[in-house]
Amino acid sequence: MALPFSDTFDRTLERLRGAFRDTARGAREVVGAPLRPNLPDDDIPRLKSRIDACLAAKGGETARRGRAAELGQAYLSLSPAGRKKFLLTLANDYGLPREAAMATVERWRTSKESPQALAKALEPPAVRLLHEFVGVPQGVKFVVDLRAELLALGRSDAAARTLSEDLRPLLGAWFDVGFLDLVRIDWQSPAVLLEKLVAYEAVHAIRSWRDLKNRLDSDRRCFAFFHPRMPDEPLIFVEVALVDGMAGNVQRLLDAKAETSDPGEANTAIFYSISNCQQGLAGISFGNFLIKRVAEQLASELPNIKDFATLSPIPGLRHHVEGRLKSEGDAALTTSEIASLAPVIGEAKGAAAVRALLDRPNWWEVPAIDKALRPILSRLAARYLTTADGRGRALDRVAHFHLGNGAIVERLNWLADTSGNGLRQSYAMMVNYRYKLGDVDDNHEAYANGRIVASREVRALAKG
Repeated sequence: MALPFSDTFDRTLERLRGAFRDTARGAREVVGAPLRPNLPDDDIPRLKSRIDACLAAKGGETARRGRAAELGQAYLSLSPAGRKKFLLTLANDYGLPREAAMATVERWRTSKESPQALAKALEPPAVRLLHEFVGVPQGVKFVVDLRAELLALGRSDAAARTLSEDLRPLLGAWFDVGFLDLVRIDWQSPAVLLEKLVAYEAVHAIRSWRDLKNRLDSDRRCFAFFHPRMPDEPLIFVEVALVDGMAGNVQRLLDAKAETSDPGEANTAIFYSISNCQQGLAGISFGNFLIKRVAEQLASELPNIKDFATLSPIPGLRHHVEGRLKSEGDAALTTSEIASLAPVIGEAKGAAAVRALLDRPNWWEVPAIDKALRPILSRLAARYLTTADGRGRALDRVAHFHLGNGAIVERLNWLADTSGNGLRQSYAMMVNYRYKLGDVDDNHEAYANGRIVASREVRALAKG
C-alpha cells in the first residue's frame, strides 16, 4: 500500500512562503512590482537593487528582516528557470572570484587593518547576504534549501559550485552539534513528522502504515537530530532494532509480521538505517555524533544492551568486484576457487565463469551456484572492506563513515539483503560494524592513522 505523503514537501514550501510573507509585511520600504516568474533579463536590475538593499543593512532589525524576507519571498515565487537565473546572478555577481580575493589581500597587506578586517573583507557578499536570514522565521530552512539548489546547479556551473562551498562554513557554524536536540520519534509523534520519516528514509523504503508502525514498535527505536530554528525538520535520523544477538538479515529484521519481542530481554542494539534529511547540509556531518549519543542513551535506558552494531549495506562492492574480475581475470581468484567452480560451469572458466553465474536470474536460489560463489564473493568482500586507498581511507563510503566513528568491521552476512537494491549493490551481502563503546576512541585513532580495524573472522576471510 502506497503512503499518501507526496505533498509533504509542497507543504514545507508553503510554510516558507507564508513565514516570509508575514515578515515582509513589517518592512516599511516599497519594493516595487513583483519579479516575474521566469525572471527575464529586464528584471535582473530590480533583483540586484533588492540584493544591494539587503547588503546595505540600513535601519533597524525589523527593517533588515523585512528586506530579507521580501527577497526570500520573491525567490520562492519564481519558476525553476527563474530560480536558476536568481542563483546564477547571486553566484556570479555576488561571489568573490580569485582575482578579487587576491586584490583584497594585497590592499590589506599595505594597510594597518587587523586580521579580522581581512577575514570580513574576504567573505563573499552572497554569504553575507544569506547571514541576514538567520533572524527571519523559517530563514535557516530557506538557506539550507537554497544551498541544495546550488549544489545541484554546481554540477554544471563553477560559480554555483563555489558559492555552495562558501556556504558550508556558515551552515557548519549554524548546525554545530552542540546546538542540536536529540529527539526520539515514536508512533505518538505528530503525523507531519511521521510523514517526513517516510519521505526521507534513504536506505530501506517504508512501504506501508504497518511497516512504519513496526519500525516504531516497543522493540524498535528511532532518534533524530533537530535544530532549534528548524523544529519541524529532522536533520538526520537513525533506526534501531533491539534484538538478541547480532542481526544478519535485513528482510527478517524488518518483517512487519514478526512477533514483537521484549526490549528488556534484548542484548544488542542494531543500527540498521541512517538517513540524512537535508540535501543542503551535504558535507556537514552529524552521523558520528548521532550514533554515539543514541548508544549512550540506550545504554543508560536499557542496561541489558551490551553490544552496539550496524547492519549496513556495502554500496561499492559489486562495482569493485566486477572491476577486478574484468581487469585481473583469473588472477582475482585463488586456485581452489577456480577448481570449486567446475561442478556448476559450462564452457566458461575462472573469472569468466563467475561473471556468467552472476548474470543468471536468481542465481542465489540455486544451491550448487550458491555454494560455489559464496566463498569467492565473501573473500573478495572481506578484502574490499579491509583495504585502504592511497589516502588511508576505506574503499567503501559506508565503511569509511563507520570506521571513522570508531567502529570495527565485525562480520560479513551472506544473502542478507535479497532486495533488488541489495543485489545491485553488493550481491545481497551486508556487514555488521561493531561499536564497542570502550574502544571507540582507540579505533578512531587507528583509522585516522590508516589502519582498518576488523575482527579475526573478517581478517581470516580476507586472507582466504
